[in-house]
Amino acid sequence: MKHLLSLEKLPLADFEKILRNAKVFKSERGAHKTSPLAGQTWALIFSKSSTRTRVSFETGIRELGAGVMFLNANDIQLGRGEPIQDTARVLGRMIHGAIIRTYAQSDVETFAEFSKIPTINALTDDEHPCQILTDIFTFEEKRGPIAGKVVTFVGDGACNVPISWIFAAAKLGFELRIAAPKQFQPSAEILKRAGGKIICTEDLQAAASGADMLYTDVWVSMGKESEAAERIKVLGGYQINAALVKLAKPGALVMHCLPAYRGKEIDAATFEAHADTIFTQAENRLHTQKAILNWAVS
Repeated sequence: MKHLLSLEKLPLADFEKILRNAKVFKSERGAHKTSPLAGQTWALIFSKSSTRTRVSFETGIRELGAGVMFLNANDIQLGRGEPIQDTARVLGRMIHGAIIRTYAQSDVETFAEFSKIPTINALTDDEHPCQILTDIFTFEEKRGPIAGKVVTFVGDGACNVPISWIFAAAKLGFELRIAAPKQFQPSAEILKRAGGKIICTEDLQAAASGADMLYTDVWVSMGKESEAAERIKVLGGYQINAALVKLAKPGALVMHCLPAYRGKEIDAATFEAHADTIFTQAENRLHTQKAILNWAVS
């Protein structure tokens, strides 16, 4: 049985298989030769709101032949204090797989352990594996193999998205630069666990110089709203804009996992100049997650 809980724990061969199959699922959309989830029912269990994650997974599950149900944690007993292991054991006897978007990484791992059905991490405070698999697929679709390239992440470098980028860089052999204030850089413990060529710096211009991709995310992640004023103050200089793009390699991709707050982590003109890439990136959530679902049941 396969689970996608963390990029840190995903074997390289499986990483590469998902990326290869995402290309196939994209090219064959509407004419898939197989329905790998036929006769199954999958559940989306979300404690955090979502647009792209929910729509892409619901669509993908249906297109692969399965039924799908959306369960807001507040609408089931989990939201009233039922232990995650009890919810997992009940659902594990009724459904065929689960996609969970929540706060604690331990909840996803506990669910996978007790449910004994394929479980996919659709975002926790620790990691966002589906997003980074999508981002790498998008990069390689537009620019070829990511191995040996330079990816620069700008902003809050200690949240789930850059942490998943860290584990991906170590596995796939590209350089990751994280440009962030000291208090928003990843922990030494995570960097040591990952290995690879990861550079953390407060020097935004140096981090962007010669990069093949500039990438950013919101400054205020879900659950951090009480810190919004301080985060905006400290991260104010860490923005992707035209001046920063000029420092990157000619033709460098600008990517954002959305939602985007123009004027904060990216300015409006730069966002619109790179909108085709950013919305291709969003679309590719569907194709990559279909590849993940296929991998989970194969």
